[in-house]
Amino acid sequence: MLVKAVREYARSELIELDREWDRTEESCSSHFEHLYEMGLMSLRVPESLGGLECPMLPYAAIIRELAYASPSIAVNIAVHNMVCDIVRRFAREEIRDAMLTRLATPGNLSAFAISEPDAGSDPAAARCRAEKTDGGWRLHGAKMWVTNGITGRWFCVLVRTGNSGTSKDFSMLLLDAHQDGVERLAIKGKMGIRASETAEMNLDGALVPENHLLGEFGNGLQIALASLDGGRIGIASQAAGIANACLDEMVSYARQREQFGRPIAEFQAIQWMIADSRVELSAAQALIDRAAWLRDNERPFTTEAAMAKLYAGEAANRIAYRAVQVHGGYGYCHEFRVEQLYRDARITTIYEGTSEIQRYVIGRSLLNGGS
Repeated sequence: MLVKAVREYARSELIELDREWDRTEESCSSHFEHLYEMGLMSLRVPESLGGLECPMLPYAAIIRELAYASPSIAVNIAVHNMVCDIVRRFAREEIRDAMLTRLATPGNLSAFAISEPDAGSDPAAARCRAEKTDGGWRLHGAKMWVTNGITGRWFCVLVRTGNSGTSKDFSMLLLDAHQDGVERLAIKGKMGIRASETAEMNLDGALVPENHLLGEFGNGLQIALASLDGGRIGIASQAAGIANACLDEMVSYARQREQFGRPIAEFQAIQWMIADSRVELSAAQALIDRAAWLRDNERPFTTEAAMAKLYAGEAANRIAYRAVQVHGGYGYCHEFRVEQLYRDARITTIYEGTSEIQRYVIGRSLLNGGS
């Protein structure tokens, strides 16, 4: 029922909004209060704390339905709920419940700040540091490509807290960005998902209280990588939503467009592009469902999440390519939605780990005896 309700809402309310946001590069944050009211910003928050406590399988379906209409809204919600998961799993007991309740209410958008100007696929290259001080840590450094980085208040920040040359040099802190010492710079001119805020952050003396350490001191890198496993299910679902929209646009246009005296849907070349797209979308969805089911049942899912993200992202790009091809010259113009979807799809093979990183994760698992 929840997935159906989100589908109806997204397709009736968000498509035209998203089209306008793409034209103006306006942040979709103006719509967040309504998303809070619907409970979509607290999908992964326990019901006892004001959330929906949504399992991963229907959660992935909800992200897919949102992405069908607005890939920007979908990724913003996915990132916020990923932070909710991190807080639920790793925050100190004395602040966990209060923080989760806060994250379920407007004005408390969250973000995940790992990447830096010189640290993307290799988070261990991060240089943003935290210096111990009375009652907490002072942060110094920069973060890059932060989704929700302009409107967000609560940031999970990967910081360097040691210099041993091992993974234990990093910790994860929960930063309240409503303070001096935090500067946000909006990144404009993106190829796609233009309504999703992306920011560069400069941290110059921002204070994080001692009890805002997430997990154990020195376990930040492990927390970051474990959190990305769940995040990849969300991005795979975003890719599936974009692909589904492309397929529907492709089918609709093929039925209407006539060449050589008949609808182009009657030509085998068009039918094959539609058929290949349907098969790839179904395969992607099966991989997503498998990874989500494993997580819901508390079974290892790192490799399966990587497989879902890799295949769904690359399939979405292939399907978007075909959608533009079926539209011909019209598909190259902003007037037709496939032009935007083609641009939106491209990011799904880059963030939350590039396709190359996913292949590395999958290959390493097999070579280390995984199945």
